[in-house]
Amino acid sequence: MLFVIPIGILVISDQLTKYLIARSIPANTGFAVVPGFFNVVYVHNPGGAFSLFASAGHPWAVYALAGISIAVVAAIAYAFGKTRKGDNWTRIAYVCVAGGAVGNLVDRIRFGEVTDFLDFHAGNLHWPAFNVADMAISTGAVMLLISLMRGK
Repeated sequence: MLFVIPIGILVISDQLTKYLIARSIPANTGFAVVPGFFNVVYVHNPGGAFSLFASAGHPWAVYALAGISIAVVAAIAYAFGKTRKGDNWTRIAYVCVAGGAVGNLVDRIRFGEVTDFLDFHAGNLHWPAFNVADMAISTGAVMLLISLMRGK
């Protein structure tokens, strides 16, 4: 339950924010929150992390990305079970990565693509749009790197 419930909370948060964006903003549009730095947009990403494979146009890409997500979540569930009970940092990191992967997997299964809506940029430098699931994955990955560097 220490693995499943927090993942459920992350998935619900991710899906709720995507639902609210889809109901509030027409697709492929958005608005500036902090002009020149941060926009809220409503875009679909058929690719993987950082829009990898987004322009590939291969019908197998959705299945491949879904399969990778399922494999990652299975591996993380196994690693979570092997983590020392007192190592909460690493356990939280695993939950973040798995919760984000499941959040985006739900989109892939339902729509064949992922909804993104957070858009940061500075001048000509533009970060690909992302969502709550992506934030959870990124946060968890950084936490896992820190955990590895600390030797836990």
